[in-house]
Amino acid sequence: EEMDVDYPGFAGGDRTDIRLPAGQRQLLQALHATGKPVVLVLTGGSALAVDWAQAQLPAILMAWYPGQSGGNAVADVLFGDASPAGRLPVTFYKAEETLPAFDDYAMAGRTYRYFGGEPLYPFGHGLSYTRFDYGEAKLDQPSLAADDGQVQLSFDLRNTGQRAGEEVVQLYVQRVGRSPADALQDLRGFQRVALQPGQSQRLSFTLRSADLRRYDEAVQGYVVSPGDYELRLGASSADIRQRVRLQVRQ
Repeated sequence: EEMDVDYPGFAGGDRTDIRLPAGQRQLLQALHATGKPVVLVLTGGSALAVDWAQAQLPAILMAWYPGQSGGNAVADVLFGDASPAGRLPVTFYKAEETLPAFDDYAMAGRTYRYFGGEPLYPFGHGLSYTRFDYGEAKLDQPSLAADDGQVQLSFDLRNTGQRAGEEVVQLYVQRVGRSPADALQDLRGFQRVALQPGQSQRLSFTLRSADLRRYDEAVQGYVVSPGDYELRLGASSADIRQRVRLQVRQ
């Protein structure tokens, strides 16, 4: 619903700038100038360009719209009573990044699938108070049939830090030798795993032929193209820890 809003950075109820409003940026800089440590807690429903805060502040927490108990949840994270494990469901772009207009519904140049630049925070990004090690990933077979096949990708995940925590392991797929119109990569699975310090767990992803399909304008339908694919395991769309090559047979 369009709103009668006349304020810098907004038009008709929509944002025209992905940065924080000027008044909020000035307040943040004034707080930082006091020399006291400042942690920025953001609430909102979409991505924000907080380049200055990323460069100057010790910590930033994205709380989204946390609900009536959100204050308790934020406090638990800030005071170390809970280890954060949230992951971004969108890409956070830099303030100076030139993006397509919001009323341009083509996907070129936006989202983790088609954005070729360096984001402020990539899709799937999120920090923790502990660390995780990804063991060597292996397939149960090196190839699958394009019409009806499946493979299993397995690896060991280990908590190498000093605290209990949760990792969100993400599986991405990229077609080797893709055309410029194809996505850079596609999310094809994720698992949230809780581990104690020093604990490890064997994880597996099942990938089917249908997970590799893409829409072909020429045939006006979905197809699975034969060839090589790279399977990527990581902590975000940019933080890839393991890569495995898969062949798709005709």
